[in-house]
Amino acid sequence: MVHQKKLVEEVSGWLRILDDGSVDRTWTGPPEVKFMAEPVPPHEEFKEGVAVRDVTIDEKSGLKVRIYRPQHEPDYTDNHHNKLPIIVHFHGGGFCISQADWYMYYYIYSRLARSASAIVVSVYLRLAPEHRLPAAIDDGFSALVWLRSLGRGQGSFEQWLNNYGDFNRVFLVGDSSGGNLVHHVAARAGHVDLSPVRLAGGIPIHPGFVRSVRSKSEMEQPESPFLTLDMVDRFLKLALPEGCTKDHPFTRPVGHAAPPLDGLNLPPFLLCVAESDLIRDTQMEYYEAMKEASKDLELLINPGVGHSFYLNKIAVDMDPHTAAQTTALMEGIIEFIKKH
Repeated sequence: MVHQKKLVEEVSGWLRILDDGSVDRTWTGPPEVKFMAEPVPPHEEFKEGVAVRDVTIDEKSGLKVRIYRPQHEPDYTDNHHNKLPIIVHFHGGGFCISQADWYMYYYIYSRLARSASAIVVSVYLRLAPEHRLPAAIDDGFSALVWLRSLGRGQGSFEQWLNNYGDFNRVFLVGDSSGGNLVHHVAARAGHVDLSPVRLAGGIPIHPGFVRSVRSKSEMEQPESPFLTLDMVDRFLKLALPEGCTKDHPFTRPVGHAAPPLDGLNLPPFLLCVAESDLIRDTQMEYYEAMKEASKDLELLINPGVGHSFYLNKIAVDMDPHTAAQTTALMEGIIEFIKKH
């Protein structure tokens, strides 16, 4: 007799957990947005000025990254600038869903690679609940260790990075839960000799910083397709170590349980906040705490938009305000990268 699998837990549209422990991530939400979560295959030829390849960086674990290379003619008259900054990207999805090759990341990070003249390395992070935190933090850090081995000429050689990448200007960028990874990977990197890799900056975009007690913005801001309170609660319950609350340092880096910020060796940060984000208040608590700890931190606020607004390709195409704020966000990030 075939056992009918029973549904144990569901996060609306995104994910279902069955009683045999398997996880089904088939999109069951509105069909018109499904394209944003479709994988984009790599292409070695330049399309709209960007070429893309997938590389396995750890044979044992199978960890992969996606590399975006802009069409770039180096200017050899200026030795400092003939190599491109390297942006290491951590995707969002509440630690439970999404992949580095999804269309919504492809469209925005190929745009960033092109406009910033930077190589983007996006990590295929392991997902919870099969791999609870700190798995994704380990994967993000592994990407830096891999860059270090390329920079030192140890074993592996990656043509695009070795020929065109500036290991002295590596930036971490992460959206939503990927923003948490920017903080934690940078903090871990602060204790390690990564040379010739130098972390030049961190850019958490709408990071998933929360706490057990609901913030004012969680109570008052409208929910969006990219973030509902139900998603926050359920994803984090599946992602955090068993039995932990949202006050865990992974989701609350400024809480009592977290190591003091002033003890962390962090690069300059650019914190990007959306004014109508459900979790804006806890992001601002992070900003205040970082300032109080005398950290080098800039703030970029996009008015009148919600969590991960720039990933919503439909809104970016249809709504002039979302489009303008996406451009403003990109410009702010590029300016920060140029400055550091």
